[in-house]
Amino acid sequence: MNPTPANPKVALVVGANGIIGHAVAEELKREGWRVRALDRRTVVGTETILADLTDAEAVAIAVNAARDTTHVFYAAFSPDPDLAVEASRNANMLANVLDGLEQANSALQRVVIYQGFKIYGSHLGAKVRTPAVESDAGHMPPNLYLAQEAQLRKRAEHSRWDYVALRPDLVVGDIYGNTMNIALVIGVFTELSRALNIPLRFPGTDKAYGQLLQFTDAGLLARASVWAALSESAGGEAFNIANGDIFRWERMWQDTAKHCGMEMASPVPLTLARHMPDKAALWREIAECHNLIQPDLGKLVGWGFGDFIFHTETDIISDTNKIYRYGFTERVDSKASLFDALDSLKKQRVLP
Repeated sequence: MNPTPANPKVALVVGANGIIGHAVAEELKREGWRVRALDRRTVVGTETILADLTDAEAVAIAVNAARDTTHVFYAAFSPDPDLAVEASRNANMLANVLDGLEQANSALQRVVIYQGFKIYGSHLGAKVRTPAVESDAGHMPPNLYLAQEAQLRKRAEHSRWDYVALRPDLVVGDIYGNTMNIALVIGVFTELSRALNIPLRFPGTDKAYGQLLQFTDAGLLARASVWAALSESAGGEAFNIANGDIFRWERMWQDTAKHCGMEMASPVPLTLARHMPDKAALWREIAECHNLIQPDLGKLVGWGFGDFIFHTETDIISDTNKIYRYGFTERVDSKASLFDALDSLKKQRVLP
């Protein structure tokens, strides 16, 4: 599976403007790969092929210029409140990319795809048995990850390429402009609390405050992605990937407040998507005062994602022993991961 000098490593990162795709593209470049992004918007610092993934003809034309692709890293995601629509749309987006590469007679060897904890049914309201194991029984579809993996499995049976599925937990990274970035939600909420001269209060429920959780550092996931792309034994397998430690918000929130120089107090449950938009004018003042790069609060942070995370009232833990057994054994301290992301967002002038 390791490409030779005559067969160089050429990556097509689909969804490289996202928290996962961005980290993967940067890690691949550090490792000496040729990297292209396939996205609707230009990816700063990365050669970008522009296409709407829902348009099969446009994707086929676009990826024809990337027929030398040896590895696809598929991190695109299009959410929808209707699970059937979400599953169908995301499966078709993946199909359009694979069809385009097949029509171009590409050099594809492996697809690395990313799945969330929803593959274990966490979004359906039932308590997921934890730690979740890759071999756990599936649930009744629709589920976008099940639809995508079923398609990959069927195609791989008749192709010269195979695939690996990576299953991160809550991903922590330092990019902005992506709604699924918990570090940005926490950072903006902290700075608004500071500006209002109120203590930092966890905005979720008391029960959620005490549940066990895991982070997956975006950098760790990117390094695991390179491993997954090249490991001979990983083909056709799915792997949970997390930092390797667990935490409760009641401890993490206290430590975060200290790191940010904030006083804290007991939780006050909020629906952030309803409660925070009226802080737009205040954020604009903060942005102007500190010369921040995004003064529009609505474009900066996804409060609905924060609501989902801070109101999760069951443990979200996955068993990571399988990926350790197969050879990827790196671990990351989750507290350091969050603090590093917050500090990086400040250095980028996303946060004051």
